[in-house]
Amino acid sequence: MSTAKYIFTIAVLISVAAVRAAGIGDYYSIENIAAPKGLDQQVGGLDFMPDGRLVACFHRGEVYTYHPETKKWTLFADGLQEPLGIRATSDREVVVMQRPELTRIIDSDGDGEGDRYQTVYDGFGMTGNYHEFAFGPATDSKGNFYVGLNLASNGASIRPEIRGEFRHYGLSREGFKAKSYKGPAGRMYAATPYRGWVLKISPTGKMTPFAPGFRSPNGLGFDLQDQLFVTDNQGDWLGTSKLFHVEEGRFYGHPASLTWSDAWQKGRNPLKVSSQEFDGKRTRAAVLFPQGLMANSPTQPLPDSTEGKFGPFAGQLLVGEMNRSRIVRVMLDKVAGELQGACVPFYDNAGLTRGSHRFVFGKDGSLWVGQTHLSWVGGEGVQRIRWNGKTPMEVQSMKQIPGGFEISFTKRLDKSTAVPDQFQFTRYYYEYRQGYGSPQHGTEVIKIAGSKRLGDEKTMLVYLDKMNPGFVYQLDLKNVKSEDGSAVVNPLVCYTLNRLPNGDDKAPHLVRK
Repeated sequence: MSTAKYIFTIAVLISVAAVRAAGIGDYYSIENIAAPKGLDQQVGGLDFMPDGRLVACFHRGEVYTYHPETKKWTLFADGLQEPLGIRATSDREVVVMQRPELTRIIDSDGDGEGDRYQTVYDGFGMTGNYHEFAFGPATDSKGNFYVGLNLASNGASIRPEIRGEFRHYGLSREGFKAKSYKGPAGRMYAATPYRGWVLKISPTGKMTPFAPGFRSPNGLGFDLQDQLFVTDNQGDWLGTSKLFHVEEGRFYGHPASLTWSDAWQKGRNPLKVSSQEFDGKRTRAAVLFPQGLMANSPTQPLPDSTEGKFGPFAGQLLVGEMNRSRIVRVMLDKVAGELQGACVPFYDNAGLTRGSHRFVFGKDGSLWVGQTHLSWVGGEGVQRIRWNGKTPMEVQSMKQIPGGFEISFTKRLDKSTAVPDQFQFTRYYYEYRQGYGSPQHGTEVIKIAGSKRLGDEKTMLVYLDKMNPGFVYQLDLKNVKSEDGSAVVNPLVCYTLNRLPNGDDKAPHLVRK
């Protein structure tokens, strides 16, 4: 081999190594957890008991415990109906969200198996429609449970055995008997209470209707400040998938649930009201997940509570994704008293199974991930992700400032970092309308008006020519590197701008006329 070819080959190898060094798998390792023989491993919920045992519920109705040291699974309970969430309240007690009820299961004799089943709450309605999933529970600092009830879908029928009060709104009046309704007026509907709601349930079973306006609230979780977050999946009235900061009494956009709101005019069909009226009542999502780009079916939000054991993102939210082998990271930003913020792919591929559904952190700082496909997309099983102690080059935070954004990185920037050459901003919006989803509208590249590097060498202030509420501002980083030559692992960031620092939130372009 000639000297020139040798040098070229070495240069290529170095280049390839540099590219590989930017992969998330160089900073985190992943382990597949072997499941009990014969188990359909579609994970509905994960949690840890105080004694260190993992507890998991599975769609077919089983609850198992798993000892990380002995790698032994033990059946704790079975015979449940499609459990899609679990919380361990002690070493002998778990609370499970089944399709028909929130259930407490107790191991009263301490033999490792549950022997007492108690109904915590079952006062919500059901039509038997396949889409009436029940999610949660998430728990606040006072021990209250929060659950989310899916809307029913016009893609399947109503069964004769209806539980609870029945109202026809969202359904055609043709064939007035419930089992023979035809031609629904809305794609999703709430024929029984409290479909499309998040409910608050006390440990003793007292229920409070907490917030309406959801379509498919698959993910519920509290951050470290005891703030509730709920994900919702793209569909009718949802232009793209979303993460909501949920507060009591607010309305979150899907009108079908208002059928069961005391504040809504009884007898008035909410699905026949204009989007303009609802836009004035709704609370916008804190973060939008651009469809096909960031997350198509977001699941559980989970704060990094490890205090640095899982890497440099302590306190930030991680959000699962059913449709891809991906976990998304959320960087929140309080602007004019309301939360909004940015999302970025965090763990992308690198051995992660498609269908990340439920999460929990272990005491050692490792992240346990449960997958499911729900007969739709994704895989199944349990995986464990560990940080190896090396810091990836990533966007640490993105915050709005007057006229632009403050963008901070996990490492000092290379001296050659240049704005605008390596920072490109595009903006677009999603319509708020009754139809299913929304394409991106108003897409345009935004001119960078100026920039400033701060003294910590990790932070850039970037000023833009246009800053308006109601847009997603997408940042694409091109060949940005750290001082040590590390490339940005995930160069795509999407910031949801709902309001400006002066409080302006006017965004009439969002609503279909």
